[in-house]
Amino acid sequence: MSATESSRAFRVFSWFCLVCTLGVVLWGAYVRATGSGAGCGDHWPVCNGQVVPREPSVQTLIEYTHRLTSGLVMIFAVVLCVWALRAHAKGHPVRRAAVFSLVFMLTEAAVGAGLVLFKMVAHNESIARAFWMATHLLNTFLLVGAQSLTIWWAGGRERLVLRRQGLTGWLLAGSLVGLLVLGVSGAIAALGDTLFPATSLTEGLSQDVSPTAHILLRLRVLHPVLAVLVGAGVVFCAAMVARLRPSPSVRRSAWQLGVLYGLQLFAGMFNVVLLAPVWLQLVHLLLADLVWIVLLRLGAAGLALGAPRADVKVRSVLSPS
Repeated sequence: MSATESSRAFRVFSWFCLVCTLGVVLWGAYVRATGSGAGCGDHWPVCNGQVVPREPSVQTLIEYTHRLTSGLVMIFAVVLCVWALRAHAKGHPVRRAAVFSLVFMLTEAAVGAGLVLFKMVAHNESIARAFWMATHLLNTFLLVGAQSLTIWWAGGRERLVLRRQGLTGWLLAGSLVGLLVLGVSGAIAALGDTLFPATSLTEGLSQDVSPTAHILLRLRVLHPVLAVLVGAGVVFCAAMVARLRPSPSVRRSAWQLGVLYGLQLFAGMFNVVLLAPVWLQLVHLLLADLVWIVLLRLGAAGLALGAPRADVKVRSVLSPS
């Protein structure tokens, strides 16, 4: 039996929260790409020791705007969580998704604060910063995923079942892990592009293979390789899941995933050729978030209670009457 559909107002607000969160995520990438992470110094939550910076530089305005908008989406996450708990009965999947949305919003703020307080911003070239960036990316994916599932279940769809999913469960789990690993490699590659910009494609390629290059540059070459390998695996798994769980929602999500990942690969190729302009980095990140969202929707539909199973139909046909 499907869960009760949420009110129209709640569903609209859920979408609003997700769109605002994606906007803040992209603005955070803009902060990193423009080297504005130290725009407020090593102060947090105040900016250069002030609640409202006086005579701010451009970098300060960029970083301060990110902090203000981050605070707004935090408030939205609190409202969404309280609303979900009050408007839905115990056991409704929206409640848990909204709670996780708030939890990951809090950890997102904590990671952002850590980046500033430990000076893992601007021109910091340490490996520690790469770990912080990887953590930031993973938490962002979890946050966006929780908000996306809040929207999904607010539409009255059935809850998720993880046990006894067989091959379908393994295909989806592998795809999710693969995208997380790919996302981490992308965060490290983007950091390398920011810290060590190349003036030509030839120079950029020589940086990647030079034995004396910084480790962030030598790791950068892994991302395009993983993008092709992981992408092929994810699209294949999506097609398999669409056959094993042939519901309209699964098939639609599998098709969307293939299209979005194709666009993502093209954006990545142009990002390399054009030497990672800031606007294209933002497009690349947005597409990565959309691919992640659609994969989660595919999983939620394929692993839903009552999802049609093609393997069950096959066994029923082969078994004697």
